[in-house]
Amino acid sequence: MLKKIKNKVVNYLFLQIQELQRKKEFQELESLKKQFKKVGVGFALGRDYSVLNPQSMQFGDAFWASHRFRIEAISEYENDRFDPCIIIGDNVVFNTDIHIGCIDKIEIGNNCLFASRIYITDHDHGDTALNSLVLPPIKRKLISKGPVIIKDNVWVGEGVAILSGVTIGENAIIATNSVVTKDVPANSVVGGIPAKVIKVIQ
Repeated sequence: MLKKIKNKVVNYLFLQIQELQRKKEFQELESLKKQFKKVGVGFALGRDYSVLNPQSMQFGDAFWASHRFRIEAISEYENDRFDPCIIIGDNVVFNTDIHIGCIDKIEIGNNCLFASRIYITDHDHGDTALNSLVLPPIKRKLISKGPVIIKDNVWVGEGVAILSGVTIGENAIIATNSVVTKDVPANSVVGGIPAKVIKVIQ
């Protein structure tokens, strides 16, 4: 009998802790939403997210990112100042372990779907010039080759990296584990390292 009572008490306490955690997570998310430059209805994030400089970010309606979403608008690094801008459209879905880093501009259109373990960046950490190599990697300047523009209805597969200065056209499909270093035509399937056109959808 005592064991049953003890189990009920433990279960009750566990449920109370869960409810408190849910309330805390809800309050934190509501506080974060007020800091964005713009946020639409239906915005949701999974657990363990990390957001740097939300005032430089805009989100449309029905945005969802699963657990461990990391998005950074970097305004200063190694005494250089930047004016980053991240714009994400309506009905955009990210799965787990996404990392977005911006010092210039990253824009994602409407109805885009992203799998897990994806890296999107508009900058490089240093360059390959010999005088850059005398510095430890952590001390090298951030350099952008231009914005990343991902247009409407794009599907990005698992483990993809999208690098700076790239535009991905409407309806494009990026195959698993690709590294996108150049523009992707609309209505095409690309894959590989670096990514190349595999198929044109007609």
